[in-house]
Amino acid sequence: MTRKSPAILAPAGDKTAFLAAVAAGADAIYCGLKMFSARMEAHNFSIEDLSRLGRLARERQIRVYIAFNTTLKENEQEKAFRILTKLCRHVMFDALIVQDLAMIPLARQAGFTGDFHLSTLGNLTFPAGLETASKAGFTRVVLPREFTLDEIKNMAAHAPENLELEVFIHGALCYAVSGRCYWSSWFGGKSALRGRCVQPCRRVYEQKGEKKRYFSCLDFSADVLAKVLKDIPKVTTWKIEGRKKSPHYVYYTVKAFQLFRDQPARKKEALAYLDYALGRPFTHYNLLSHRVHNPLAHEDATASGLFTGRVKNPAAPYFVTREALFPGDLLRIGNEEDAFHDIQNVTRAVPKKAKFFLAKASRHKVKSGTPVHLIDRRGSELAPLLLDLESQADEMAHTKVQPAGQDSDPLFSSGQKQASRPQKHRVFDLHVSRGNTAKMTKSAEQGIWISGSRYSSRPPGKTWLWLDPLLFVEDASLCQGYINAAIKKGAKNFVLNAIWQISLFAHPERLNLWAGPFCNITNATAVHQLQQYGFSGAIVSPELDKDTFLSLPGASVLPLGVVIHANWPLAVSRIISPDLSVKTLFQSPKKEGAWISRSNDNFYVFPNWCLDLTAHRSMLEKAGYTCFVTLQEPIPRGVTMKNRPGLWNWHLKLL
Repeated sequence: MTRKSPAILAPAGDKTAFLAAVAAGADAIYCGLKMFSARMEAHNFSIEDLSRLGRLARERQIRVYIAFNTTLKENEQEKAFRILTKLCRHVMFDALIVQDLAMIPLARQAGFTGDFHLSTLGNLTFPAGLETASKAGFTRVVLPREFTLDEIKNMAAHAPENLELEVFIHGALCYAVSGRCYWSSWFGGKSALRGRCVQPCRRVYEQKGEKKRYFSCLDFSADVLAKVLKDIPKVTTWKIEGRKKSPHYVYYTVKAFQLFRDQPARKKEALAYLDYALGRPFTHYNLLSHRVHNPLAHEDATASGLFTGRVKNPAAPYFVTREALFPGDLLRIGNEEDAFHDIQNVTRAVPKKAKFFLAKASRHKVKSGTPVHLIDRRGSELAPLLLDLESQADEMAHTKVQPAGQDSDPLFSSGQKQASRPQKHRVFDLHVSRGNTAKMTKSAEQGIWISGSRYSSRPPGKTWLWLDPLLFVEDASLCQGYINAAIKKGAKNFVLNAIWQISLFAHPERLNLWAGPFCNITNATAVHQLQQYGFSGAIVSPELDKDTFLSLPGASVLPLGVVIHANWPLAVSRIISPDLSVKTLFQSPKKEGAWISRSNDNFYVFPNWCLDLTAHRSMLEKAGYTCFVTLQEPIPRGVTMKNRPGLWNWHLKLL
């Protein structure tokens, strides 16, 4: 029997982009609500919007997936439950894309009977974890963009029978691996894990007098290599990134990959569609392990959109356009961090190589040489299709969404948390380092990162062994060997920095396994799920605000830990710019300093000031925390640590 071709999954950040995906004939569309979506900067949708659009898609046998893929703070669970209840009552959709474990019981109690897809933010990066994800209730896992073809094939070969895999085929790349970026949150409470990223990696940084966009990636595209992905069993879905992109981008990218999938002989036409889609320049990234394209190896700017020229004569600014412009086109003048950044509408046709004069408001503000990009257009092919579909959607009966009733007792206030008072657990400090060099006190216990350790000698009896926050396919096999050797030598205390790492332990019930801070635990319902999987305790996410920190222990069924002092990374990545030196300070325009260290094959970006909640230790202990973690990293020569408060989001409302 011939295997079914992979479905093409299109992004939609607003109503018009959704209709563009329908017009293009996408097999499925993913979109988010105005809350709890990992692209909160997109316009997103109301329940009323999705009610009509979901019916329109269902009529055309197009599946709809709702991205509910942010972390949930403890005090947000009731709100999430009410939204899920309304969503289930009023919208036709097929799956929820989630990263937070709390979403599964909350959605089921709200009446959801569809599928759960594990977001790439959930960071499942090695084969053994797939079985754990399946048991947790997921029917699909979205694989990291960083994978090679060989790694995708390895994951597919080990996927359980009832678990599908989804791979990215086109779109933007983040510098950090998804679920391992705290940069935006560290610089002001706007968390990438909660869809609020302000993209600090796209900015200019300086090292050794050189100012460059060291962390800004070109886009990724499988393009002609899609034919290889098509033949990998278990890969049922090709995902296009871009919920902040235009309808034009959505339409032509879908059209391009339909050709790559169904008519590969027309690859030149498909590549022309991708060029016309107004994205960034793109590479194959890691797909071909023998021919890796580093997306940071570039000289040009990496702004999205089609480059059309550079501004001349700031007193009466204009540019000579490299492309013909049409009424309705949108132009971005400059980059988003520029004070004079602007979006301007094209009101009349401008032929190629002609002058386009900017709005009068740009005079003496925009700089000479500023790049101009075409970021959206309503072409003659797409515009009438959108008008027709919009008319059809508007003719559908409007849904009046009432507030969710109080007829069901939400999980977060059920007997789960009120059955008994939290048990008393001993309070202890845990100092963790890259070797047996942690600064100790008489009361502190020791922890070491086990990556790179060979266990040639027996670890101290009570040492806590910490697993890396990134374990890719080959790393996981090596790590499992470390674990087995350590257990034979008496090790019992482990900290896992991805939930799926519990699959590396044959008998978790015999050990003391804690979920580490990179598991991004932010609510007690997720802790309850951890208990069911076999965890003994959890160290909560360090990016939380004060109120969330203090509310968690009283509701938790497991003992909790907190990172009290740390060299905490801004980001963890598989790549580094060829122009950037490791263990050497670089600075932002605001003189915020950081350096990069390498561990195994991953790169860690550390700021030159520490996370420090020690002033609030007594408050945290009174709230119920029992494990107080210090994470130490070697400070490179030439890097001076700043004496800053290091409270991260303690006094902020984490967004």
